[in-house]
Amino acid sequence: MNIYVGNLSRDVTEDDLRQAFEAFGQVASVSVITDKFSGESRGFGFVEMPVQAEAQSAIDELNGKEMKGRTLTVNEARPRSEKRRGGGGRRGGGRRRF
Repeated sequence: MNIYVGNLSRDVTEDDLRQAFEAFGQVASVSVITDKFSGESRGFGFVEMPVQAEAQSAIDELNGKEMKGRTLTVNEARPRSEKRRGGGGRRGGGRRRF
């Protein structure tokens, strides 16, 4: 199961998350999402746990718990929506009229 972990302190590392989640079972992967320009944490990450029951136990226990001064938001990750980010195109969209 892919797990979303939000409201992370800027100084939480992937190792910190791995340790917290390994208390509940096997952890396949951990990633803290960072800003591509500054390299700073964006305040959320994902943990992949292959065993459903262990993942659910981790969600139940860690959601609302504090880590490095912040209260975690932990739940099952939802797939990204198909919406595209804005971009391209002209303002006003269409031909100019004179």
